[in-house]
Amino acid sequence: MSSVETVEYIHLPAGAVLPETCSKPRRVVILIEEKVDPAWQDAVSRWIVESGCLYMMAWGRDCSSWDDSVDHANLARFDYGDVPDDEFVMTTWHDKEPLHEVFFHARMCAFHPTIEMPLLTILDVREDARESAILALHQAVKSGLLDDTRDDPRYLPIWERLKILMKIQ
Repeated sequence: MSSVETVEYIHLPAGAVLPETCSKPRRVVILIEEKVDPAWQDAVSRWIVESGCLYMMAWGRDCSSWDDSVDHANLARFDYGDVPDDEFVMTTWHDKEPLHEVFFHARMCAFHPTIEMPLLTILDVREDARESAILALHQAVKSGLLDDTRDDPRYLPIWERLKILMKIQ
């Protein structure tokens, strides 16, 4: 993984018009908090694939359906034939994990064997935007503030660590 990571947050209420994007190798974390129309989900899945995503992680409501939807969008792009290795999109869903663990997965486990993906796109499917909170949580994971050192009884609860992080920035 590249040592320099760029993180972009996109607020995407259910049914919204998809933003313009350019195709760059990227990882995508999609946070789903709203029920979505299947046709819109398919359109978002195609957008994810066309944006250059090579590793997609879905978290939240019906996240396993997003895993399938992005898989189908990528297969359809190649008429359900062989997908070239450099265009294969790995997909995972995280329905029983806290969000900070998904961000850890994105940072430490979401790789492509031959292509660097320095761009992480966070798609937030919900009514209200929460860019500051989501980016603060991502930064807390990145900086190690959420790493529990169970051998040290002085470690701080997550909310205290987040308060410290918000003062640092």
